Amino acid sequence: MSTARLDGHASDPRPPSGAPADWVIRGGRVFTEDPGHSDAIAVRGGRIVALGSKAVSSVTGPATEVLDAAGGLVVPGFIDAHVHAPFAGHNLLRVWLNDDEGLPAYQARVAAYAAAHPDTEWIVGGGWAMEHFPGGTPRKEDLDAIVPDRPVFVFNRDVHGAWVNSRALEIAGIDKHTPDPGDGRIERDPVTGEPTGTLHEGAAYSFNERLLPLPTQADWEAAILTAQRHLHSLGITGWQDAWVTPATLAAYRSLAESGGLTARVVGALWWDRHRGVEQIGEFEEQRANGAAGSFHPTTVKIMTDGVMENYTGALLEPYCDGCGGHTDNAGLDFVDAETLAEAVTALDARGFQVHMHAIGDRAARHALDAVARARAVNGASDHRHHIAHLQLVQPSDLPRFAELGVVANLQAYWAQADAQMTELTVPFLGEERSRLQFPFGALHRHGARLAMGSDWAVSTADPLAQIEVAVRRADPGARESEPFLIEQALPLEVALRAFTAGSAYVNHDDEAGELRVGARADLAVLDHDLFGDDAVLPADAAVRLTMAAGRIVHQS
Repeated sequence: MSTARLDGHASDPRPPSGAPADWVIRGGRVFTEDPGHSDAIAVRGGRIVALGSKAVSSVTGPATEVLDAAGGLVVPGFIDAHVHAPFAGHNLLRVWLNDDEGLPAYQARVAAYAAAHPDTEWIVGGGWAMEHFPGGTPRKEDLDAIVPDRPVFVFNRDVHGAWVNSRALEIAGIDKHTPDPGDGRIERDPVTGEPTGTLHEGAAYSFNERLLPLPTQADWEAAILTAQRHLHSLGITGWQDAWVTPATLAAYRSLAESGGLTARVVGALWWDRHRGVEQIGEFEEQRANGAAGSFHPTTVKIMTDGVMENYTGALLEPYCDGCGGHTDNAGLDFVDAETLAEAVTALDARGFQVHMHAIGDRAARHALDAVARARAVNGASDHRHHIAHLQLVQPSDLPRFAELGVVANLQAYWAQADAQMTELTVPFLGEERSRLQFPFGALHRHGARLAMGSDWAVSTADPLAQIEVAVRRADPGARESEPFLIEQALPLEVALRAFTAGSAYVNHDDEAGELRVGARADLAVLDHDLFGDDAVLPADAAVRLTMAAGRIVHQS
């Protein structure tokens, strides 16, 4: 392992003075930048106070709890740089389809929930995958068959579309005469024009906002706590919530004030793409009044485009038609280039970090251009702006991340040749553009700072599974499959640091992300040493213990 810390300084191995440690972990490898002191770690008062067996022994007293790592690996607590914890928790408590595969399993799950909740007016949830339906678009009749009398609304895994039944369409007043919204599309029968049961982008969001019953603050708090338990079980001690609304902001603040929020969370306030810079004043008020304890609403999230699979990801050249030709559709700019540049410049001037969603190459370029404008107008800053997803980036834009100080926020689990990629993406991008997807290795070689996030519940929240895909470019459940663009793979240490130190950097959390003396004691103990002689692949390891600020928040 490397002996240089990210900031160029070695860890301090000197035995600290003072009271005995609260916790000591021995018997495994400690992932520290100082390999001479990587066999033990001590924690006192929520801080790391010693590294290495000699220093740790000097602070071990009769009351010190000694934990045996049993040959495993102690790593910094993972920090998810792009996650939707309240919404994932909300679905976990309602209709959770993420663990199911295929129409019969989805129908069974929805039917079971409806039967168990006969008095619930709306059946809501999410997590279905597009690859299980022809063209990625499920039909209303399949929901009508199991719930004909109540409205059903379930988002897909990437939350860019929703599956609804006939009753839901009836309540919404959506029929063949209803026009598509400017930022979305109603899937229709090509012959009759009738809605088929899939709503894309703005059509789904406006439906959700207009018609679905609003969760109470107690509902949101329960959802966040449910999500937090799951994330802690995966070794995650902090995250950036990439979609904070006034309602979830209030829930986060309440939990932070009561001590229920044991993770450190940065909230990205949601940019309303139908409005302009006049909303920034509201963000300033939310930033001032929403912060409490370990919750910090210091970021603004801007969705610049959609996704490839429904042809709303913004491209420099139009989509292919899947048959060797091209269409006239180049995707959607949810925020046009000039408005985006104006927004990022204004937010930067007011001290906000900006977190941008960019799937297509046009979206990525516009996002980089917006940061360039902000720097030209405002000068350099330490706001640590970042761009998430980066599915398609032109080679000429890769060096700009390091040049502009923009962090590449990677969703590594997507960089595999699954059915969604091979059936719904590659045919409509074409072979040449498809070879530019998820350029993690190229970004690293160009000097970009990398962070990682799951986008859970879009895909798994498990950092170890995501790290394996970053390293091997293949599904951990199908390791024999051909790697997807293996030249874009990352070394294991680089991927692990991206999910720890890189994401800590994004969150301005300079007390986490590394195991060093003086750092906050956010860590996870894995049951296998990923760097040992008998190392297993990352997804085969499991988290035995998670500690947040010196407090054990998960133990198996």
